[in-house]
Amino acid sequence: MSLFGVFLSAFITGFSGAMMPGPMLGVTIDGSLKKGAKAGPIVVLGHGALEFMLVMAMALGLKDFFASSKVAGLIGVIGGAFLMWMGLDMARSAVRNAVSIQDSAKGRFNVQNLALAGAIVSITNPYFIMWWATTGMEMIRQAYVLGWWGVIFFYVGHILSDFTWYSAVSIGIASGKRVLNDQLYRWTIFVLGLFLIGFSLYFIYGGVKMLI
Repeated sequence: MSLFGVFLSAFITGFSGAMMPGPMLGVTIDGSLKKGAKAGPIVVLGHGALEFMLVMAMALGLKDFFASSKVAGLIGVIGGAFLMWMGLDMARSAVRNAVSIQDSAKGRFNVQNLALAGAIVSITNPYFIMWWATTGMEMIRQAYVLGWWGVIFFYVGHILSDFTWYSAVSIGIASGKRVLNDQLYRWTIFVLGLFLIGFSLYFIYGGVKMLI
């Protein structure tokens, strides 16, 4: 995979976490109502700082661990399986009309420091931990094949998806307009779910190939 391929896959896959309703979106909506369009980027700043430390720790501490094809293959299969589950869940939720961008407005967070809030709601989110322990680890492993530039391109692509989505949400909320109506939002979630299913097959195939 090329550096551009690492960047693009990280950017697109990053939307799988960014666009799903959750505590970070709730913080962004609440902050946008109180502090305007700057809230989204500030929340992502705290979230991104946490992820930067996590990516560096994984790349530094696990580079020898990645050298084993068996271990790398197992990570690929597990990460792919989790990505498959996530993609199926997203597609199914969209079909059943079980997701709504409005849902995240419930239970707003009353916080003064949006950057700190972005980090706190991330590290305390089980979904965040599961994603980085499986899919994230596999993507870093693949990026590390290209050296530190691969890791950097991965991180930039991943965090840019967060900045893109939460900035758009923040601007929309601050201006008093909805960024997406529910129907378009669900279609977006459905298409992204299908993409993740396809990407999971690529992970699983590569992992099985290494194991055998």
